[in-house]
Amino acid sequence: MDVILAGHTLDFEIIRQIAAEHPERKDLTPETVAAAYARISRNPRPVNELRVLARGEVEKARASNRNIVFEMGHSSIAEHAVFNLDFLAVSRLLAEEIERFRLASYTEKSQRYVLLQDDFVIPVEVREAGLEAHFVETLRLQNRCYHDLYGKLRPFVFAQHPQLAGDPANRSLLEGWAKEDARYVIALATETQLGMTVNARNIELMIRRLAASPLAEAGECSRRLYGAIAGIAPSLVRYTEPTAYDRESGAALREQAAGIVGGGPAAVRGEPALTVRLIDATTEADAKVAAALLHSASQAPLAACREAAGRMAPGEREALIKTALRQMKAYDAAPREFEHVGLTFEVTLSATCFAQLKRHRMATITVQGYDPALGVTVPPAVAEVGMEAAFREVCGRTEETWERIRRAAPAAAAYVLTNAHRRRVNLTMNARELYHFARVRADRHAQWDIRDTALRMVAAGRSVMPLTLLLATGKDGFDDLRDRVYEKER
Repeated sequence: MDVILAGHTLDFEIIRQIAAEHPERKDLTPETVAAAYARISRNPRPVNELRVLARGEVEKARASNRNIVFEMGHSSIAEHAVFNLDFLAVSRLLAEEIERFRLASYTEKSQRYVLLQDDFVIPVEVREAGLEAHFVETLRLQNRCYHDLYGKLRPFVFAQHPQLAGDPANRSLLEGWAKEDARYVIALATETQLGMTVNARNIELMIRRLAASPLAEAGECSRRLYGAIAGIAPSLVRYTEPTAYDRESGAALREQAAGIVGGGPAAVRGEPALTVRLIDATTEADAKVAAALLHSASQAPLAACREAAGRMAPGEREALIKTALRQMKAYDAAPREFEHVGLTFEVTLSATCFAQLKRHRMATITVQGYDPALGVTVPPAVAEVGMEAAFREVCGRTEETWERIRRAAPAAAAYVLTNAHRRRVNLTMNARELYHFARVRADRHAQWDIRDTALRMVAAGRSVMPLTLLLATGKDGFDDLRDRVYEKER
């Protein structure tokens, strides 16, 4: 056996410097790795030798890539070329569009740890509609409220946690708690930045889908994204223009849906929305998980395992699942067999909460647009420092501007909405992913909004698959829950 490092990420400035010092070098591209790996299936030479050949024949490697990826349709070859990209001065709204792509890695500027400086994007659509002055006035109102909130919340948080406040090392933590509640009043137009790691296959899809977006900012991002990588891997990124499928399907569906279920929210403005609703779940989930465990642990056909699991007494089924979980620690993933059962939730949540939920990309997440009729999420601490009325007044002024923009440039209206405004999310995840979600988001260290959502989801899930979700909890409570579950066996 041998394991050889074939490559790793380098800062592009280093690559640029090497290229400047050695203009004869044509092999400073990830395409050669992709071409070498593409040849593994048909060439008996060791793969490290294939990489040497590809580096020496870059144009031949590119021709090979174009044939294999685009003519033969083996698009997975493009996944061997990986890029790191910086996005600067993009709106929070555009960041949501970028981060919809699951097979990439993202790290975004945190509004929890960075005190915001009133930087925001003014959408082209708003300028062209003659509403820039109203938009800017609203954003500045929100930002003044943000700073007022932080000024009130910071001493409040320190006073609420005197033991933590006594240690200067906790200053950043406590200030972060104040910032995370103050940020609910700022807009989705607020500037952010993020780093992304993505392979060539998915960057091509991203370029095409962003180009099809109705947002001008997304179209500009698509062009800049293509410009950043076009000269580096031309043989792997080819189809970048949006298709009719990309451009027209969404609008056609919205038009048809309006005639079937109407366009407005079922909620009445001002009424608190039911934040988590379990819509669907695998029937007889505990029995199906037991059958999956039996199948993996035996040589019996799945049908026989399901029949056996169906005959089990409740205590026998519980014993089997507890055996599968007995050695689990707070850092362990649930068994893969738990992926065979799932749950679908409708979650009504704030933009702040969604920013955290969308990071769980093993789930299937589809969304509606942000809608002021669903109300706003007011952080409890905002009410406790006497700022709820001011907070709601800013949200009300925001909604007036939203309505003006919606009538003139509907695609851009969401830019002016705050992190407190809500949307509905259709969320499907298997039981194994719900374990992971609970471990991270139901933990006491999690932000309060996403923690409340996670706790409600776990409670709803337990109502239909109590054995499967026996140990689903935050990592801080895992050991205690495990001790209680297995207490009788000691």
